[in-house]
Amino acid sequence: MTRYLGSTKNLVGCVGGLVGVVLHLTGVVGPWWPLVVAALYAAGALVAPPEKVRLVPVDAATEAGQVREGLATLVGEVAGQASRMPESTVDAVRRIADVLGDMLSRPARLAANPDLRHTLVRLARTDLPLSVQTYLNLPWWFAVKRRTGGEPSAGEELVTQLGLLERQAHQLAERFYAGDVNQQADHTRYLRDQGE
Repeated sequence: MTRYLGSTKNLVGCVGGLVGVVLHLTGVVGPWWPLVVAALYAAGALVAPPEKVRLVPVDAATEAGQVREGLATLVGEVAGQASRMPESTVDAVRRIADVLGDMLSRPARLAANPDLRHTLVRLARTDLPLSVQTYLNLPWWFAVKRRTGGEPSAGEELVTQLGLLERQAHQLAERFYAGDVNQQADHTRYLRDQGE
């Protein structure tokens, strides 16, 4: 109720109601003025634009901290399950988490690029955990068994998925650090020009 009092619909309706009172005081409307005030209020409230949807904004630094904690937890869980994981996957998860963690350590830059931020958060919160968790939910004996028809085992699928995720993380890092690389190249050109 209190949110409605400050809403655009209520404010426009109140303006309409005030117009009705002014019309009554100037003698334009007679004894029916309460109905005119109510009708103008209702008309104003109906024609006013609806309130904009405001999602609770998540501060980039807070979100980056939460995602980094989630990655650290995931790396710890994977290390704890190392005996069940295919060879090299524990290191792959750690490498992916390191690449993503480096970018997450610069939340201000992430806040400036919402598309990159979204992709990074999706990789860290959804894609990487889903690959690992899906594998770990399988019984160990089934996860290493080659499937009928020569299809890859769940362990081989995990290795493939982690390879794809690592490539995506590196592509994301290339976009993230492109400005720094360009700045360094510009500085090299400047230094060469100074030496000539």
